[in-house]
Amino acid sequence: MVSACGLLVATLMAHLPVRAQDRVLLKVERSEITFVSDAPLERITASNTQCSGLLDPAARTFAVQVPIADFQGFNSPLQREHFNENYMESNTWPYATFSGRIIDAFDLHSPGTGSIRAKGTFTLHGVEHERIIPCTVVTTGEGTRITAEFEVLLDDHNIRIPRIVHQKIAPLIHVRLDLLFKQAPAP
Repeated sequence: MVSACGLLVATLMAHLPVRAQDRVLLKVERSEITFVSDAPLERITASNTQCSGLLDPAARTFAVQVPIADFQGFNSPLQREHFNENYMESNTWPYATFSGRIIDAFDLHSPGTGSIRAKGTFTLHGVEHERIIPCTVVTTGEGTRITAEFEVLLDDHNIRIPRIVHQKIAPLIHVRLDLLFKQAPAP
């Protein structure tokens, strides 16, 4: 079985062009991924700070993965258990991933703020979809911070909600991400 970190590096390297050894990679130093299900009878919020990822500023490529079982919050422990076992099936599909490239010109090496679009393959519950996600990037001495908000339609990822709880789980989930990338140590 491939480790999560190994899988992430392999995914990123598959999207990176062959380049010189002096490439500077940024890795996720701090993360927060939050989702909100705002259904008629219940609002569910959970967050995850265990995201990992790499960003190659020169090639403008990236790979990010989120361990599904590490989401915390929910309205009860039973709700978290149902999320992992019945809906996300996190034993079978332990990660959500997004890998691809930044399609807008933006100097990720220089301090500044701007809007970019990340285009790539978003995989959730074992189902891949091509996505373009608008992001805000802020580069400072602390690192490169990328934030975004987007929606995920459960049907797009074959996540089925039983009719009995249809009024408690929204079919469209709102996701917020906040990732801080810092320079990775040289290999």
